Amino acid sequence: IQMYNLNWSRDNLTSQKLGTFCEYYAKMALTSYGLSVYTAEVDDHGIDFVAESKHGFLKFQVKAIRTASSQYVFMKEEHFDINDKSMFLFLLLLSDGEHPAAYIIPASIWVQESKVFVHRTYEGKKSKPEYGINISKKNLEVLDKYKLENMLSVF
Repeated sequence: IQMYNLNWSRDNLTSQKLGTFCEYYAKMALTSYGLSVYTAEVDDHGIDFVAESKHGFLKFQVKAIRTASSQYVFMKEEHFDINDKSMFLFLLLLSDGEHPAAYIIPASIWVQESKVFVHRTYEGKKSKPEYGINISKKNLEVLDKYKLENMLSVF
């Protein structure tokens, strides 16, 4: 018996519904490790929720992508402070037939730009600056150390 549907690519699972599911999933995952989770009624600063750990309060922005091949996920620079040691990205990779792969990535990782963790300024363009992750099969190795179970020391 499955707890929930693992068919992430189905048409009626809109981006908004998927985003809602993933935020709840992230909160439940952290709660299961004993953290207290607090949610704001209005999401206007790019922080989806705050969790209280033994080290203090941690801020999370949740992003999810349905993995098929190479993908890109980003956070707007104005809402993702890479100098804030309490800021994290909670990333969920969704593959049909599998439970979500969860990653907790410190915002500070973008201080040292790499091929995986990029900063796009879009100077002279309409798009606002952003921090992003290039996700591919090859880059998953780089993400491994940020898997939820490998990041428990943060809590």
